[in-house]
Amino acid sequence: MQSFRCMKSLVIALCLVISFYPQSSHSMPLKNMKVHFIDVGQGDSILIQTPNDKSILIDGGPPKSGKKVVRYLKKQNIHSLNLVIATHPDMDHIGGLPSVMKEIEVEKIMDSGKIHITKAYARYLSQIKKQHIPTKIASENEKIMIDPLIDITILNAYSKGKNNNESSLALKITYDEIDFLLMGDIEKEQEKKIMDKYELDAEILKVAHHGSKTSSSYEFFKEVKPEIAMITYSKNNHYGHPVDRVIDTIFKVNAQIYSTAVFGNVVVYTSGDDYFIMPEKSPLQGMYKKTS
Repeated sequence: MQSFRCMKSLVIALCLVISFYPQSSHSMPLKNMKVHFIDVGQGDSILIQTPNDKSILIDGGPPKSGKKVVRYLKKQNIHSLNLVIATHPDMDHIGGLPSVMKEIEVEKIMDSGKIHITKAYARYLSQIKKQHIPTKIASENEKIMIDPLIDITILNAYSKGKNNNESSLALKITYDEIDFLLMGDIEKEQEKKIMDKYELDAEILKVAHHGSKTSSSYEFFKEVKPEIAMITYSKNNHYGHPVDRVIDTIFKVNAQIYSTAVFGNVVVYTSGDDYFIMPEKSPLQGMYKKTS
């Protein structure tokens, strides 16, 4: 079974060679939006640079990746963030945020409101208090007003009785004709509820829960019709992410797969009319580079 998974991963990587180059050859106008899927190993960290130069960080990866996220932000010449969004309190999403708050000025935090009794969560709250950062609890169907050129809607938020993953803040971000769905770690039940309430067509889908078996139903993917499926995970993970069923589902809807495990940092540039993708590594580099 293990050899089958390795062979399947190799086939996926080889197939992706043909999609390594930009998705569009159109020249890009001045007001671009950039969405960075930062390689934090087994976890999530997404940087959005809006057309009007606002900066949003969604999650900060696990604790050991906090300094890496800070270095990445500074490399993009970002020394302050207009908004940090903590999708939910799992360590692989909020663990790196204390490091970010220590070194990068944060204007405001949007939190799921889900409480979690862990050291990582305590450090996260402690740093918010220490830095005196205004914090807001997100609500479902809320609009995030940060740049008039883009529309950001919260599709899923915490409510009583939900576990951490079910409480994940899921977002739809629209810049003119281009849509992103960022699904956090939501599960199939939340996917179904979102399908019943919202228009979900999107060019780029950040696959929920790192490609876990808990999420990514075929019905959901058919509704979204993504062109790009972005999966955030580590090659060394012990969870089996991404599971074969999710990969098969992505193939069935004819989406191209990009992952931080294979491509490293992945940046999507969009003019609002088209988009192109710039990965840090080629598929073969990503497949064979040793991981620490």
